[in-house]
Amino acid sequence: MHSGLETWHRIVKSGDLTGLGQILAEQVVFHSPVVHSPQIGKDITYKYLSAALQVLNTQDFKYLGQCTEGRMSVLEFETKLDGIVVNGVDIIGWSADGSQIESFKVMVRPLKAVNAVHQAMAQELEKAR
Repeated sequence: MHSGLETWHRIVKSGDLTGLGQILAEQVVFHSPVVHSPQIGKDITYKYLSAALQVLNTQDFKYLGQCTEGRMSVLEFETKLDGIVVNGVDIIGWSADGSQIESFKVMVRPLKAVNAVHQAMAQELEKAR
């Protein structure tokens, strides 16, 4: 397993963001399930991921499985948000040594869950301003 992936799992499990900044590459690219354009850079990606952890990482959050091939990891997750089951995947691209995230793409289903995530993330990001 990539060292960065071990750190990511620790962050998600504990809810402690310590180490998140260290595993994000300076020019990391974040792809949101609801924002059309990619978000580029460590600062904006940190904001999105920390907000996502606040919104989605509830007592119901769990990774259902993962697959890592070369420099790519796909982690399927499930959680509940306001009673709506959210199913999705995190697609993470790693640096050559596996220590840093170079790309992070989140895909969510079904549409009802996408809408709930969009609304909750907008509220969480507004708080961070």
